[in-house]
Amino acid sequence: MSVAKVKEYLKQWDKDKDVREFDESSATVELAAHAVGVIPARIAKTLSFLSKDGEHCSLIVAAGDAKIDNPKYKHFFGCKAKMLSPEEVERFTGHAIGGVCPFANPEGRVTTYLDESLKRFDTVFPAAGSASSAVEMTCEELYVCSGAAGWIDVCKGWQTENAAQ
Repeated sequence: MSVAKVKEYLKQWDKDKDVREFDESSATVELAAHAVGVIPARIAKTLSFLSKDGEHCSLIVAAGDAKIDNPKYKHFFGCKAKMLSPEEVERFTGHAIGGVCPFANPEGRVTTYLDESLKRFDTVFPAAGSASSAVEMTCEELYVCSGAAGWIDVCKGWQTENAAQ
């Protein structure tokens, strides 16, 4: 999948013009924060997991400083958190590792959730289809544009010392 496909998808909300492409990599939280010029916590990283039935993919978009809390994940999803391999990520989402994003994913195979860790920021920066792209969005825009199934609380490590905006 390409940035062009994500831009085309985001046109319906007039957000295509907000996609930023970089000469440098933004494939990790740290690299993306440097490229965008914000603290790492404001990077909306997209984590991909195998669903309980093994036939679908769950994407969790979380703040850059958040980590999956395994007990919370298991309570919400009813199974242990199993991250996808790079090959599985591309097969399920069409995005390669480093550019996985909550936009323009295949319908019926991917369900996107947004973690509460994002809500402390006015805007966040998810990837936009490549390992050198991002788009600034409010949490409400991210919710709408991603077609998220809902807000969930499955992360840890961000509530206390990392809560500065």
